[in-house]
Amino acid sequence: MSSEIEVEEITDQSAAGNEEIGGGVQQQQEEEESLKNDVYTAAAYGDLEKLRNLVESEGCSLTKPDDLGYRALQWAALNNRVAAAQYILERGADVNAVDLTGQTALHWSAVRGSIQVAELLLEEGARANAADIYGYQTTHVAAQYGQTAFIYHIVTKWNADPDIPDNEGRSPLHWAAYKGFADSIRLLLFLDAHRGRQDKEGCTPLHWAAIRGNLEACTVLVQAGKKDDLMVADNTGLTPAQLASDKNHRQVAFFLGNARKLFEKRYEGAFGRLSKLGLAPALLFVIFGLLLTYINSVIMASNLPKLTAGSAFFAWMGVLFASSGLILFYRCSCKDPGFIKPNRNESKDTTDEPLLKIDILDPALVAGNWSQLCATCKIVRPLRAKHCSTCERCVEQFDHHCPWVSNCVGKKNKWDFVGFLVLEVFAMSLTGAVALTRLVTDPLAPSSFGAWLQHVGNQHVGVLLFLVSDFSLFIGVAALTVMQISQVGRNITTNEMANMMRYNYLRGPGGRFRNPYDHGCKKNCSDFLINGYNEDIEIIESAPQSEGINMMPISSNNNNTSLNLTMQNGGVVAGHSHQTNGHGRHVHGEGHGRGHDHVHSSGCSHGTSNKPKTDSSAPLGLGLGLGRGTRSRGAL
Repeated sequence: MSSEIEVEEITDQSAAGNEEIGGGVQQQQEEEESLKNDVYTAAAYGDLEKLRNLVESEGCSLTKPDDLGYRALQWAALNNRVAAAQYILERGADVNAVDLTGQTALHWSAVRGSIQVAELLLEEGARANAADIYGYQTTHVAAQYGQTAFIYHIVTKWNADPDIPDNEGRSPLHWAAYKGFADSIRLLLFLDAHRGRQDKEGCTPLHWAAIRGNLEACTVLVQAGKKDDLMVADNTGLTPAQLASDKNHRQVAFFLGNARKLFEKRYEGAFGRLSKLGLAPALLFVIFGLLLTYINSVIMASNLPKLTAGSAFFAWMGVLFASSGLILFYRCSCKDPGFIKPNRNESKDTTDEPLLKIDILDPALVAGNWSQLCATCKIVRPLRAKHCSTCERCVEQFDHHCPWVSNCVGKKNKWDFVGFLVLEVFAMSLTGAVALTRLVTDPLAPSSFGAWLQHVGNQHVGVLLFLVSDFSLFIGVAALTVMQISQVGRNITTNEMANMMRYNYLRGPGGRFRNPYDHGCKKNCSDFLINGYNEDIEIIESAPQSEGINMMPISSNNNNTSLNLTMQNGGVVAGHSHQTNGHGRHVHGEGHGRGHDHVHSSGCSHGTSNKPKTDSSAPLGLGLGLGRGTRSRGAL
């Protein structure tokens, strides 16, 4: 099954000898002009002048299909030729005319995501929900080719159905999952596509993503789903994980199996219940216990000398730092970390009107930043916000979920979190130093080290336990504090550090890591200390200007050229072919495939190869199938 269409130039080297002929250049120019000598190819090229000449001077019809049933309007729609499409419609072409497979020009516009020409067609009365003989609507076709922006436009503005099943029970989400288009999956889930829909083979979108070994597609579906999605069996009794294993997609099989275990631990096991409750009470108990031990066994100990004024100052400063840290601990645990209000409970009046649920002019969606869609919360979140699977909420400037504070660490409570860590490090340093000094300066302690250890173990058990606990905690807390302060100085989060190669906004030219929010250590730290957080202000770097790329790039060639619209990865050719042989004879053919190999397996044949089979009979790749039997439909 192919994923895109591109224009290829096929050169006939047998005509190279013509270059030596004096009139060869003129002959080649005439041959190139002959490429546009019918309305179908002229429409595909967008050659409006040639199109006018063919219609108005030579009497060619724009309403009749070619010998294989394809129409000029379809070719113009495929390549986003707005002017040509406008002219064809003005000359009386039916905007809803279909070819032999029931596909309209709007279907063809979805292949390449030709939004401009699709807008024209829809304004002229094209039916957004028109289906071909296989039940494919424009949303199916757009999902097959990963045209996320096209789906967004036609659903939000023209109310196309993003969750309609085709004749085999497969929705656009099935197709996007099968083809591995993660952005299209995010958008369809955001638009309330049913992730648990089973087709006639009993397969959900997750089944199809697993069959093809699309790890990112599986990740998006699992993150937006529940444990039950991993347990659904198809008509052969296999779950997505079992299908992935059967197809030898080991990484996907491991991910799905591990995801199931994580769901069970998170929601069913003792660890899951404990993680929901959080470890904050346990940490609070430990801190209070250490404080009481320190006061009772170190400061107020009757078997140790009385503290001097200087020693008492440092001893009680440790208590003050620890107590102040507890205040920040409470704030961090109870404070809103930057939760973004979810949009899960839409009213009945808005479920059928996507325009009422999302802002069509949202800058993130207009810019095509589909990663900002949260399929779970149904919101368009800020770029640095991420969804916490434990809290089940999106958090601004998400750093991490900390079980020790029973809360996420985000934009609104990171200052409290860092302050808590710093104060506790100071407290542990001071109290540890005071306790060790008290033991070393004990006048009753023997001078030899072995005897001294025995004396401490017998006479000062509380101090010894405190020192061991204090030192053990200090190592972990100090390391975490250094890491957090370092990240504040660079204005980056723990989550971004862990996923720096996954997030596009953290990659610069050449794919190398670049933090657009790093304004220098001094400014980053001052903003954090004063405001309590860092603003999401990007550093704009001037990028070199790049040359524009046409929708259908065709360069001049002195040799004989044929225009072919070739389906990559599937081998399907659909195009007008104009060639000359080595003797100068002109051969004109139309390279459209006719018909579909419309064969489905009644069940899932898991022993077949997972590589797509080539079938040149599928016109334009729009009749694509998901059959897993010994023969598959379309270009599978």
